[in-house]
Amino acid sequence: MDAETVRSAAFWENGGGHVVFRTSGSTGEGSEVVLSKKALLLSAAAVNEWLRVDAASVWGLALPMEHVGGFGVAARAYAAGCGFSRFVGKWDAVRCTEWIQREGVTHLSLVPTQVYDLLAAGREGASSLRAVVVGGGRLVDQAGQAARDSGWPVLASYGMTEACSQVATQSLELLGLPYKSAPLEVLPLWEVGETPDGLLKLRGEALFSGVMKGGSFRAREGDWFVTKDRVVICGNTLRPLGRADSLVKVMGELIDVEAVEQRLIEISAGRIGEGKCVVVPIPDERREHQLVAVFEGEGLPSCVVDYNRVAPGIERIAKWVACEEFPRTELGKIRRGRLMELFQDGCETA
Repeated sequence: MDAETVRSAAFWENGGGHVVFRTSGSTGEGSEVVLSKKALLLSAAAVNEWLRVDAASVWGLALPMEHVGGFGVAARAYAAGCGFSRFVGKWDAVRCTEWIQREGVTHLSLVPTQVYDLLAAGREGASSLRAVVVGGGRLVDQAGQAARDSGWPVLASYGMTEACSQVATQSLELLGLPYKSAPLEVLPLWEVGETPDGLLKLRGEALFSGVMKGGSFRAREGDWFVTKDRVVICGNTLRPLGRADSLVKVMGELIDVEAVEQRLIEISAGRIGEGKCVVVPIPDERREHQLVAVFEGEGLPSCVVDYNRVAPGIERIAKWVACEEFPRTELGKIRRGRLMELFQDGCETA
């Protein structure tokens, strides 16, 4: 379904009662999530209000329509009755910047990979931009500040397909302050809480209707949806801590693999580029799991050695490996599950 069809009154008013999105999970197989037209429009209206979108605004679509993040942009343009423009062709930072300037885009949604590409290409944000919502992964503080310094008004967000995209998004008032990837303010249409295990649960009218399993529809059960994401909630804000499946046992102790990865990158002091190293847990008979550092491009064993000097024993990286290119989803997310499969053997000892 193309963007013009989605924006048309005929689709929203006369048909298209539900839309099915296939999620491409980074840690395993995806699923087919069913979203109602009502839920999509409720989410669109809430995001528009949060970002102060009006009839004079122009939503820019630079994400695939097959994913809820891209589809949601078209829904927001329809809900606001504002301008809309779609970036056509293969992603390119230079052409994207030219498109934004030419079309006078005011509001934009991007994933972190796209922001990194814009920075690497030395592109400056257009004066028309009022908000660039970054979702689909964490944009680290250093990159976020660099983007703002280059004229890109980036705002961190957290969302999921089951919630029609955004659940929590930073406010426009934060654009005048130093960039921080968290905490994030929960949008007014959502009620959130934590399970005893620290997982996010949420309730609201924009939740998914159900899922498709084996060609059959299965309705969502109950008002609350329990996610697989660990969070800390404080008042009306949340701080994402990573996926529950990023916790693995090493010699009987729970280790947060994504936290190990972030510390390795920090200790490298810039030698490891953002998105160029992933730590994956590989099953091990003696230790339960061993941690493996996987580098995209050139391997940097010296960084692993520096990290291991200061890391607790159970958090040390046992091996490292380099690959030409990470397997990624269409939105640029690294397929961690696929990496685990690829590098169970053949790693170099750290």
